[in-house]
Amino acid sequence: MAKSSLYTRTGDAGSTSLVGGSRVKKNCVRIEAYGTVDELSSCIGLVGSGKDCPPDVVAQLTDIQNELFNIGSYLATESEDGKEIACKSLISDKLSQLESWIDGWDDKTPKIFAFVLPGGCDLSSRAHLARTVCRRAERRILNLAEEAYVDPEVLRYINRLSDYLFILARYFNHHTGHEEITWKVGK
Repeated sequence: MAKSSLYTRTGDAGSTSLVGGSRVKKNCVRIEAYGTVDELSSCIGLVGSGKDCPPDVVAQLTDIQNELFNIGSYLATESEDGKEIACKSLISDKLSQLESWIDGWDDKTPKIFAFVLPGGCDLSSRAHLARTVCRRAERRILNLAEEAYVDPEVLRYINRLSDYLFILARYFNHHTGHEEITWKVGK
């Protein structure tokens, strides 16, 4: 039986390769950043795989997952000599697209003037989980940006993505008739 190509054994000592071949510790800030983006993509896949997830949402989530892979690849690439390199996939107005999706879901959701607790229907809970991982990804990318240049468009996109996931969670509850749970101060 031939050895599977799924394992290389090169990371057994706690290091991994970046795009370009340089090796770093698996717990370095760069790996934490793009690893959390990968985790976020998995959470978004969980939202999209929900049995009642509407096809238009699945299409948006698939587009977002593709963009997250582009961002992950960008974060896994060290710049040469500290050059400021742009995340090329975000140049094509992905942020505006995300904002238009937010506006669309927000228009279909009643206004609320309270903090919303995560929960409700299954899809809403999944979207809230993805939102919290998105916020962690943002923090990890900020940590990396303190050590190396990160295109500000990456942070803008990730920040806006958490807003998208929040309104999507609200939309799912509204669409399925689940009442939102709001925070009761002091309870």
